[in-house]
Amino acid sequence: MTSSYRSKQLIVEGEQNKRVIPYLMEANGIIWEKDKHPVHIENYGSDGFINSYRISARLKGGGLTHLGLMVDADDDPDVRWRSIRNACLPSIPDIHEQIPETGLILTTNGIKFGVWIMPDNLMRGMLETFLAYMIRDESEPLWQYAQEVVAEAKNRGALFIDSHIDKAYIYTWLAWQKPPGRQLHNAINEEILNPQHPKAQTFVTWFKTLYDL
Repeated sequence: MTSSYRSKQLIVEGEQNKRVIPYLMEANGIIWEKDKHPVHIENYGSDGFINSYRISARLKGGGLTHLGLMVDADDDPDVRWRSIRNACLPSIPDIHEQIPETGLILTTNGIKFGVWIMPDNLMRGMLETFLAYMIRDESEPLWQYAQEVVAEAKNRGALFIDSHIDKAYIYTWLAWQKPPGRQLHNAINEEILNPQHPKAQTFVTWFKTLYDL
């Protein structure tokens, strides 16, 4: 891969994130060719990238022009932001005290740097929480029922852990679509989820602005 291919980089936590973002961006007007991606998305796995050494090393890498971090809030977005900020401080001493609701974007040593905490920089949750924002308004009654079914399944001994309830919600809802059980990226590509939903546009704007697309 050429340095120009890697000049715009996004670090994510998992393969689902890596698969979903190109489909979401393409549905919002960004051409995402198979062999020429406008942004190189790297799955670093969990939150292993969030330490000062790795962030500093990446920011000093040759040819880099844009770097984004996309992580899940999990149970506490404030705790998540503090860990990211502390890891960034040695390289970016003027980083914001709080992450903006619209996502962090700043320039450091000529590199555009950004952070997005899923789902919306404010709430607990993860990628699946964000994707639930794209459920079409006419599907809201079924979405509410899916949540009720998941809650009842938990009461009856379903084994998923509490922090994964948003995953259980959306996969239950997807199981009832046509066709049933599509993967998250397919649900966007086939517009089972609405990639132009207004609630998704703050993230889309952050991405386009960060990467000058």
